[in-house]
Amino acid sequence: MTDVITTTASTAHPNGAAKTGPLKGLVLSGGQGSRLRPLTATGAKQLVPVANKPVLYYALEQLVAAGIEDIGIITGDTHPQIEAAVGDGSAFGAHITYLRQSAPLGLAHAVITAQEFLGDSPFCMFLGDNFLKQGIAGHARQFLQSKADAQILLKRVPDVSALGVAVLGDDGRVMKLVEKPKTPVSDLAVVGVYFFGPEIHEITPTLKPSPRGELEITDAIQGLIDAGYVVESSLIDDVWIDTGKKDDMLEANRVVLSTIERRVDGDVDSASQVVGDVVIEPGAKLIDSTVRGPAIIGAGATLRSAYVGPFTAIGERCELDNCEIEHSIVLCDSTIREIGVRIADSLIGKQVVVERSAQRPRSLKLLLGDHSSVGLV
Repeated sequence: MTDVITTTASTAHPNGAAKTGPLKGLVLSGGQGSRLRPLTATGAKQLVPVANKPVLYYALEQLVAAGIEDIGIITGDTHPQIEAAVGDGSAFGAHITYLRQSAPLGLAHAVITAQEFLGDSPFCMFLGDNFLKQGIAGHARQFLQSKADAQILLKRVPDVSALGVAVLGDDGRVMKLVEKPKTPVSDLAVVGVYFFGPEIHEITPTLKPSPRGELEITDAIQGLIDAGYVVESSLIDDVWIDTGKKDDMLEANRVVLSTIERRVDGDVDSASQVVGDVVIEPGAKLIDSTVRGPAIIGAGATLRSAYVGPFTAIGERCELDNCEIEHSIVLCDSTIREIGVRIADSLIGKQVVVERSAQRPRSLKLLLGDHSSVGLV
């Protein structure tokens, strides 16, 4: 369970009130995923897998583990993909309500979109592309047991220039939020998990769009503070990753794979080796190949004369033939064959083919989408 270092004051603000009713959940799964293009050009960034499981699933599982089962999911243009992947929520032990956001107009706009669903219930808002290793159960208990009107999660980070940060008062309450400070005012970064009481609905209608044209959740929280409401915080001692970029996805993949236990349900021939904590899913085949863990090989994948190194997730039905790869994520139905150099630190999408051509003269033949990045050796 997550270690929660409370920063709450000993006495509640007069505006603070005991919570009524169970927490609801609000998961944000809209957004453009611009930092993961071209992988997300046509797909939802929240469905990019970490250890062969969409990052969105971790958020849903952690909400349910915290006792939050009535969950609304904010969706955008990729709503058919999100709805197909999550369904009615029964697979997670939850009941899911889908809420279409008219446009990606900001996190506070998402709260406005969900107001009817949320009603007067306190709720946890969880950004669907954020990853916390140990969950939110302790933070949820802290909020329910307090008289705070809102609670934000914070983590100390060495560089906050690209993040929202919080400034705390002597009593531990949140006094001010600063978005992407040019000069350091705090090392406490705001994590993408927030707890709110219904008081937030008094503030969101009063917000004005920021310079980037969005209704910012930091402005909404600052509005609560300015109106005299109690905003408390908890400082997490946990792995937190905003999986918006390739390297962040690989780091989250590394963190999850470091916790897996060996399980071999697929077929491994006598010429193959499986070393360490490796998961071989049913239907996967290893032929004259080596997998060195921690790693996961998805159902129906086939490896022939291949090497898969540590911290690698190979998706379902992939084919690897005479190649080497490590510290990478390969999505389902992709093929890698006859590559003479080891692939590393890579994120490879669905139905991708990476192969060496036998044609002469030798040359690189590339078909790359917008915002692609290729490293050659």
